[in-house]
Amino acid sequence: MSAATNPKPASQPQGRTLTVWEPEDHSFWQSEGRAIAQRNLWISIPALLLAFVIWQVWSIAVPNLKAVGFHFSMSQMFWLVGLAGLSGGTLRIFYSFMVPIFGGRLWTTLVTASLLIPAIGIGYAVQDKNTPYAVFAVLALLAGLGGGNFASSMANISFFFPRAQKGNALALNAGFGNLGVSVVQLVVPLVLGTGILGAFAGGPQVAKLPSGATHNVWLQNAAFIWIPFIVICVLAAWFGMNDIAKVKASFSDQAVIFKRKHNWLMCWLYMGTFGSFIGYAAGFPVLTQSLFPEVWSKVMPWVFLGPLIGALSRSFTGWLSDKVGGARVSFWVFIVMILAVVAVIHFMSVKSFPGYYISFMILFAATGVGNASTFQMIPNIMRQEMIRLMPNADPETRQRQTEKESAAITGFTSAIAAYGFFLIPAAYGPLGIGPKNAMWIFLAFYVVCVIITFAVYSRKGGVLFDVERYGKFWTPAQSGKR
Repeated sequence: MSAATNPKPASQPQGRTLTVWEPEDHSFWQSEGRAIAQRNLWISIPALLLAFVIWQVWSIAVPNLKAVGFHFSMSQMFWLVGLAGLSGGTLRIFYSFMVPIFGGRLWTTLVTASLLIPAIGIGYAVQDKNTPYAVFAVLALLAGLGGGNFASSMANISFFFPRAQKGNALALNAGFGNLGVSVVQLVVPLVLGTGILGAFAGGPQVAKLPSGATHNVWLQNAAFIWIPFIVICVLAAWFGMNDIAKVKASFSDQAVIFKRKHNWLMCWLYMGTFGSFIGYAAGFPVLTQSLFPEVWSKVMPWVFLGPLIGALSRSFTGWLSDKVGGARVSFWVFIVMILAVVAVIHFMSVKSFPGYYISFMILFAATGVGNASTFQMIPNIMRQEMIRLMPNADPETRQRQTEKESAAITGFTSAIAAYGFFLIPAAYGPLGIGPKNAMWIFLAFYVVCVIITFAVYSRKGGVLFDVERYGKFWTPAQSGKR
């Protein structure tokens, strides 16, 4: 019998490791499951936000290095930002599989604590003008520890919620976590000009403006300011989160996802949504400065709004995918992204900053909605797959396998998409493609995303059509039709 008809409520407190966890059982969910899941979610969110902060801190610190006396070339400074993106994406591949091996509580505690390494290292390195470039490169790679956290965080939260609420829960975790991108771009400029941390953080550096004037800055604050919050989140994770006993699995158990075609298709679609979000967020300030230098000084304080809009649209639209279907939402998201890119290209050509800015804000908003909708698709896709691949297994066994593979795919797709952090800014300049040509390439990519979403998932006869329109999952009796 399924968990829904054979409830297994816990009669006694379960401690930090949940030996009984049946979120699909309504009585269990209402009596105790919801409170536990929500506690884990609300501890996970600030920890993930700080991970994004550390991952993105170089995007704010690097532009200030030259002013305080570091003689790095533009290419070297670009690579400091790019290395964080490359290492973050690569670490996500490994982090995708860690929660079932180590447990969500232990792993969240460890990876959140690891953020202290780049935070402390960067804070000390920027205070000494004799710090070798190689040290900065290593610290940039270590900043990728923050990028890796997303994969394990999303995999962990996916285990706690019933299928009908996964989309919204993952949207909240990812969306508010993504806020770290805009938070670091907003907060760091505010704290660089003051010794807010006192003598503990070290003295100021003398920054030279293009005009020749000088002023004091505390560049170390860009990293040190986050240390107390990281420590708080480490303690909260260790003392407040839970492990789920039944989701334990080895790497080999999870590696089956590499044989699932939907894993690779969702990697492509999530590159179109999250890869676009994180890449545009990293490259938007530099792109804007290069295209509209005459207004840059006035608009610089407002570049954080793009990542903010993208993060909030992800946080507050997860319910939409739960209600009408992730594939249907994703299809229209990619249509909007195509139209927004066409508008960006047009306004870039006519040199209209207002049109360019508004078009990019729409693009950021669409990526956020798509981030939520594509993730919502994964558990439904894999539930369909497990019914097809395991027709003789009991529902509870299929559900456990669905959860394990869905979590692994969620993490792995986020790992691949994280390379957008590097690829999009690189396409603007270092790869020699140029901003306008890069946008045409992105447009073509989104066209392919529309085709995949419709042809495989949302059309009549697609994998998710019956699920999203009628709430009906495929059954073994329909094998001749699939």
